[in-house]
Amino acid sequence: MPFADELLGPDAAGTLFRTMRTAAPGADLSVLEGSIDRLGPLALRARADLLRDGLLTALPGTYTEFARIIRRAATDSDFRGWAVWPVTSAVASKAVEENTSSAFDDGMALLAELTGRLSSEFAIRSFLRADLDRSLAIASDWTTSSDEHVRRLASEGTRPYLPWSVRVPEILARPGVTVAILDRLYRDDSDYVRRSVANHLNDVSRDVPDLVVRTTTRWLDSPDAHTEKLVRHALRTVIKKGNRDALELLGFAPADLEVDGPTLDVTELPMGGEVEFTASIRNVGAEPAKVAIDYIVHHTKANGGVTGKTFKLTTRTITPGDSIDVRRQHSFKPLTTRKYYPGPHSIELQINGVSYGHAEFTLRG
Repeated sequence: MPFADELLGPDAAGTLFRTMRTAAPGADLSVLEGSIDRLGPLALRARADLLRDGLLTALPGTYTEFARIIRRAATDSDFRGWAVWPVTSAVASKAVEENTSSAFDDGMALLAELTGRLSSEFAIRSFLRADLDRSLAIASDWTTSSDEHVRRLASEGTRPYLPWSVRVPEILARPGVTVAILDRLYRDDSDYVRRSVANHLNDVSRDVPDLVVRTTTRWLDSPDAHTEKLVRHALRTVIKKGNRDALELLGFAPADLEVDGPTLDVTELPMGGEVEFTASIRNVGAEPAKVAIDYIVHHTKANGGVTGKTFKLTTRTITPGDSIDVRRQHSFKPLTTRKYYPGPHSIELQINGVSYGHAEFTLRG
């Protein structure tokens, strides 16, 4: 597994072992050391969990004793990168298991101290699952930190659908509970932080799109130079789904259009081939039309059902009486992230959230 090896392979695990041997010279680190040889067949997260468990076995004392060793290890300049993930995970496990206010608060503080070495976004999920409101209160305080890594952790670690992470059921059960944190960060000076805010709000839009539109409307009422770009990124999923309010917020109002197409260059396509479609769009209204043009490929699934995936095509402004032509080739080459099945397919044109017809073709096996 070269990807996992590049991130959390023997080199990173070896750094972790050497750092802990220096920070805790009297500890029995044999289980941790032995874990290095067992990484080979494991995926990335499983590797982090294996090394976390080895570390917890090696340092079985109280949370306070454990945290003291970790802070000692953090004085080593080599203690950074992916070797830190098992450590932050172990900090969270130890603090939550102890189940005291002091361990909880110090564990969160220690994650903030370590997050500049490798984001603590995965580890914070244990605290969120244990006590969401207490965790969010601490994360809210992080939004005023002078360290952009800590401010980003407040947003990234609390995302509803953070990639590679465990879900936090109470965040999903209370949609929008994290928006107050985003309100504090959307005008942050750091692009690193603002990108996290946009991705977080895009996560929220999966469950409560109307809340996201209301939130971004508020932000645009009190913007800075970066707010419009952030909002566009935050609304990308609801825009693809044709949410009219989101489209209008970004200036894509209903338009008086005549559309010819989409027209396909083939009616049958071999697996792995490309289909090309064209369309002509004319503004028959009296005002310039700002248009967001997408297309939806409706795929046949393994069970014979149909599922659609939206792709961005272009954004244009069409003056009254004028028309534009669009053209796109779409490939059906097999991907690791998508499998194609033979059967009927179609391409649908969507402009400012409105469907303008579709064209059918057959994908052959």
